[in-house]
Amino acid sequence: MTGKLGPDALAEVLAATGADDAAVEVGAAYGEDAAAIDLSGASGTLVVAADPLSLAADAVGELAVHVACNDVAASGADPRWLTHTLFLPDADAARRRTVIEQVDATARDLGVAIVGGHTEVLPSLDRPLCSMTALGTTDRFVSSGGAEPGDRLLLTKGAGIEATAILASDFREACAEAGVATETLDAAAAFLDDVSVVPDAAAVRDAATAMHDPTEGGLLTALVETASASGTELAVERERVPVRPETRACCDALGVDPLATFGSGALLAAVPPERVDDALDSLADAGIDAAVIGDVRAADERDAGSVRLDGDRIDEAPRDELYPLWE
Repeated sequence: MTGKLGPDALAEVLAATGADDAAVEVGAAYGEDAAAIDLSGASGTLVVAADPLSLAADAVGELAVHVACNDVAASGADPRWLTHTLFLPDADAARRRTVIEQVDATARDLGVAIVGGHTEVLPSLDRPLCSMTALGTTDRFVSSGGAEPGDRLLLTKGAGIEATAILASDFREACAEAGVATETLDAAAAFLDDVSVVPDAAAVRDAATAMHDPTEGGLLTALVETASASGTELAVERERVPVRPETRACCDALGVDPLATFGSGALLAAVPPERVDDALDSLADAGIDAAVIGDVRAADERDAGSVRLDGDRIDEAPRDELYPLWE
């Protein structure tokens, strides 16, 4: 079967609408092709971010919600609404139910309403594909390009958190064969609970000049993108980057650099030196670990957009080191 879902299957999908939100005038419903959101009571800026996700097969619905909402949060906004476009490789009811239950539960946990989207079957796919658009509002938009020379670079939680969860679930057998202990894999798989940076961003956004959410390509890609957007050079010391023991074990087992792989769960923030203690205290009050990993430097035309990792120059974002494992 190719195309739209039948009425019963579609009703099941449309019933997964996340959190209630009084501003939603018209939401996800049969026959409705657009949502209506009342912004008359909102102030400031509407922030919108979109992301597709397909590779993390065991938790695609959960991660898809987090990845889209993280981008909105890293811009200084509170995520409130989602549109959910879901492509399925077949009409398998159990697979469909698993994905939509993940989406629904994760959105409810974040207090985000699912206001619309689209669902259909595409047999050319070999796994579900979730494409999310998240929307939120803020009184102070924080861009990736706001970093200024002299700012310190903060990283919350650690590098490679999302990749750790993927390695411990999708590649669990390979990790075990490489010597990773069962208890380490169990703990690593639970890192899915840590991939949201919504609380991280809320804690640090008042102090930050720039924030960025490491995803594909991990921390190194986020650093290159931040440097490029701000026209600066970023200097980072690898030993200062927090890496959890479970991340180290899983990444070492399969030859993956924790700094160059899926990094959802960490927030990169540029903070003026006089606000660093405030930012760290705010994060600590929220129960979030963080570390200063480097600084922002003025750059001429040749160095703008580059990263110095332990003095070695990086000009281009790396290809995510998990991709070869799927190929």
